[in-house]
Amino acid sequence: MNRVILMGRLTRDPEVRYAQNENGTAVARFSIAVDRRFKRDGEPDADFFNCTCFGKQAEFTEKYLRKGTKMLITGRIQNDNYTNKDGQTVYSVRVMVDEMEFAESKNAAGNGGSFNAGSTQDSASSSPMPAPSGAGDGFMNIPDGIDEELPFN
Repeated sequence: MNRVILMGRLTRDPEVRYAQNENGTAVARFSIAVDRRFKRDGEPDADFFNCTCFGKQAEFTEKYLRKGTKMLITGRIQNDNYTNKDGQTVYSVRVMVDEMEFAESKNAAGNGGSFNAGSTQDSASSSPMPAPSGAGDGFMNIPDGIDEELPFN
């Protein structure tokens, strides 16, 4: 099984290009910094991962993600090895993104929502629940009488 879950902040604005084919598929590349849980003197505080996504996700990335945005990413690790101009093999890995979600509140980040591989809308706009009522705590008020509609009781 090849599955990875990462939460971190974008280290730079995403780089988005469009394939030179009939579909013009979008390809987004970006990197995220993931804080290490345990920090030791003389060692880095974070690890950096290169990520790639395609199609609607790449278009979403271009539109909504910026340097410093905190994201939760799931995907798979893929070898990204190559031979440099000196003939030496350079070993690296890349995260091929399957799903991504914002990992902080809309107020904290300046944007909001989530995006899954098969979706074209963010979760905030597709929710049947009303918008938060100005409390500013990032939680939504649940209206009275909705108990019978909730899947958990």
